[in-house]
Amino acid sequence: MKTHEFTIVASGLDPEMDGYEDRFFEAGCDDATLSFQKGVIIVEFAREAVSFSKAIVTAYEDVLKTGAKIERVEPDYLVSLSDIAERSSLTRQAISLYAKAERGSGFPNPVARVTSNSPLWDWLEVTEWLHALSKIDSAAVVEARIVKEANRFLELHEGEPDGFAKRLAMLEAA
Repeated sequence: MKTHEFTIVASGLDPEMDGYEDRFFEAGCDDATLSFQKGVIIVEFAREAVSFSKAIVTAYEDVLKTGAKIERVEPDYLVSLSDIAERSSLTRQAISLYAKAERGSGFPNPVARVTSNSPLWDWLEVTEWLHALSKIDSAAVVEARIVKEANRFLELHEGEPDGFAKRLAMLEAA
């Protein structure tokens, strides 16, 4: 089994209530670190599982047991050039040259804040492009796809668990 690291952002529970941490521990989140930031619960997992999708699904189910509402899974799919460099283990300069088409062509276009000084890219699109250049392995692409789909599912189904596990497993198998 491999250890998978990711974060679930949740809401709906008061961190000041007695037994707050125990509630997560007893629900199966004993492999997570809890914090409360900017009005939401941050549950940072280092979960052992046979696959990334299984790790996300079991963490999702465990967090739901606490009575919390799951807002999203991170790492976020919107990334800056610095985020891309950090996640891909490439230099910020190399990523900047790719983005400016000074080192190859076809780097994905930004998808948010396009007209600002700090545009954002879709991490899935970037991983697919970097993988095509053999700069990152296929596991990074699969993980990006799973996180993006998990968040899409959460947005469309407002935390309803039906179909979540099956959808993520299908993505990993593809």
